[in-house]
Amino acid sequence: MGSLSGKVAVVTGAGRAGGLGAAILTRFAQEGADCVLSDREIGDEAMATIAALERKGVRARAIACDVSDPVAAAALIEQAEAELGRSDILVNNAGIGFMMKPLLDVDPADWDMVLKVNLSGAFYMTQAAGRAMKRRGEGGRIINIASQAAKTAVPHLAGYVASKHGMIGLTRAAALELGPLGITVNAVCPNHVTTPLGAQQNAYYSRLLGFESVEAYLANMSAKNPMGRPGLGSDTAAACAFLASEDAFYINGEALNVSGGEEMH
Repeated sequence: MGSLSGKVAVVTGAGRAGGLGAAILTRFAQEGADCVLSDREIGDEAMATIAALERKGVRARAIACDVSDPVAAAALIEQAEAELGRSDILVNNAGIGFMMKPLLDVDPADWDMVLKVNLSGAFYMTQAAGRAMKRRGEGGRIINIASQAAKTAVPHLAGYVASKHGMIGLTRAAALELGPLGITVNAVCPNHVTTPLGAQQNAYYSRLLGFESVEAYLANMSAKNPMGRPGLGSDTAAACAFLASEDAFYINGEALNVSGGEEMH
C-alpha cells in the first residue's frame, strides 16, 4: 500500500456505486492517491463514494463532466489541477454499453452516441490530460478501460464492440507519441463484471440465449471461466493500480486482459 502516495488520479464515469470507476478509485485511495471522481452528473451515489474515499485519509473531489465534449474534458483536468494541484493518472472509464440491439436494427443516433462517449470521449480526455502532463514535465499514466469485447466480438453490441476495439488503437497510437514524454498509455480489458451496466447486460443476454434465469446465465458464465467466476470490480482496480505505479514504468501500449483466462489474446 502507498504506491501512489503523492499522486492525483482522475477517473471518469465513476459516479455509480458498484461500478468499475468507484472500485478503481477505492483501490487508488488505498494506495495513497488523491482522487477526482467524474461523471456526467454528480448525484448522491457519487458523493457517498467521495465520503468513503476521504475516510481513507486522501483528498477527494467530485467534478461533473460530459467526456464527449472536448471543452468539458479540458475543463475537468484544469479543475482537478486547480483543486488538487496536479494530475498524474487518468483512467478513461466512462462508457455506454446498454444499447443492445441486432446490428440491422441499430439506430444511427445510438451508434453515434456510443462512439462519441466511448471512443471520442477517451480521445478528448487523453488529449487534455496529456497536455497537462507534458506541461508539468514529470510524466504520467493514462489507462483506458476497454473490455473483453475489444478482443472478441459480442452479438447485439456493434457500437460497443467497435468503440472498444478502437480504444485499443487509440491506446497504441497515444503510447507511441506520449511515451517519449514519460507518459505511458495502456488499456485494461476485463471480462464481464456485474456492475449496474453489467446487470442490464445480464438481463438482456440471459433472455437472448434462452436461459431460464439470470442466475442460470451467470452460472454458465462461471463454468466456462478457468477461474470459476466472472470478473469483479476489484480485479480491474488491481490491474489499474499496478499500471499506475512506478513498477509499471516500462509497460506502454499494452491491452491487458483481466479475465481469469477467459480471454487469451
